[in-house]
Amino acid sequence: MATTETVLKPDHTGSRKHFIFTEEHDRLRESIRAFVVKECAPHAEEWEEQTFPDSIIRRMGELGFLGLAMPEEYGGQGGDYYASLVLAEEMAHADCGGLAMGVAVQTDMAMPPIHLFGTEEQKQRWLVPAIKGEAILALGITEPDAGSDVAGIKTRAVYDAATDEYVINGSKTYITNGHRADVIVLVTKTDPDAGHGGITLFLVPMDTPGVIREQKLKKLGMNASDTALLAFQDVRVPASAMLGEEGKGFYHISWELQGERLIGAAGCVAGAQRVFDRTMQYALERKAFGREIGRFQVTRHKFAEMATKIETARQMVYMTAWRFENGEYPVREISMAKLYASRIAVEVADECIQIHGGAGYMKEYGIERAWRDLRLNRIGAGTDEIMLEVIGRSYGL
Repeated sequence: MATTETVLKPDHTGSRKHFIFTEEHDRLRESIRAFVVKECAPHAEEWEEQTFPDSIIRRMGELGFLGLAMPEEYGGQGGDYYASLVLAEEMAHADCGGLAMGVAVQTDMAMPPIHLFGTEEQKQRWLVPAIKGEAILALGITEPDAGSDVAGIKTRAVYDAATDEYVINGSKTYITNGHRADVIVLVTKTDPDAGHGGITLFLVPMDTPGVIREQKLKKLGMNASDTALLAFQDVRVPASAMLGEEGKGFYHISWELQGERLIGAAGCVAGAQRVFDRTMQYALERKAFGREIGRFQVTRHKFAEMATKIETARQMVYMTAWRFENGEYPVREISMAKLYASRIAVEVADECIQIHGGAGYMKEYGIERAWRDLRLNRIGAGTDEIMLEVIGRSYGL
């Protein structure tokens, strides 16, 4: 017969560890958080004005954080996809969305195509130093007249048989790391009449003659990262600079986008959790009408709603990551996770501003910056509208 002593009681403070994570992931999480809290978070305000220094990338390379899921033969840690999730989650503790974005471009956007489709020579030249933090990477897709419609890009790469080179002309915009990058994974058109089948990737060193870093763009948020408008004027690269197969660039980059979107979703959940936790602390300290504002039912219910949405997004991200790591290609669920996580992150940040009241609108508390930084996630790596289109079409609609 059960007694009150033997019946399980609610444990609201118990570990929230998910089955995909091991003790090794826990140690990695502790290591990354210690670094982020000690060496990044104290500089968040400064980097908001000046962007983070290149030295932070080198430092992360020294600590082994830039190649967590890369093979040991190239200097990586040989870890699994979940290690990349851990990095994305722990970067939230820097309270600096621009830093997290710059690192993600390095580790989860530009690095995977080089690893998967690069020749051994390309890997030695770019992947190895990128993992060490000695080379900074950028990814060039978006153009002034083409974003979500990748097939609509106009940057041309024309083969010159006389020199065995490709001549590249065009422009790219909204390029994270564009002003600091050593090399860019550049999406070009080699056959303008072939649609998706005419897209080819190139590894273009940023010091190549004709590469122009035209403008450092001003943004709503993510100010700690540099975002560039780039021009390519008669840029000549050897045929050996082609990344992957000619005409297969769209398919190479489409695969990469799925992993990127899931990492982005994990970052959104972590960002939402971070601003939730900071607001909870504020609500238990700030008093109105004789008691802490967190004790009022209206505020308590706000936290309950936010917590439920954050946890829903977290479980969706983790289970989809498990499928991805185990060889599946669940594009529908990845799109759902990215859509939902980015939406609730912005929603949570907005609600946290409301709970802070006037203080939330002030830069002193950093809550308004969290909202500004998180807002990009509903646009970058695939807009809400594109995610909805992918999901809708997956049902044959």
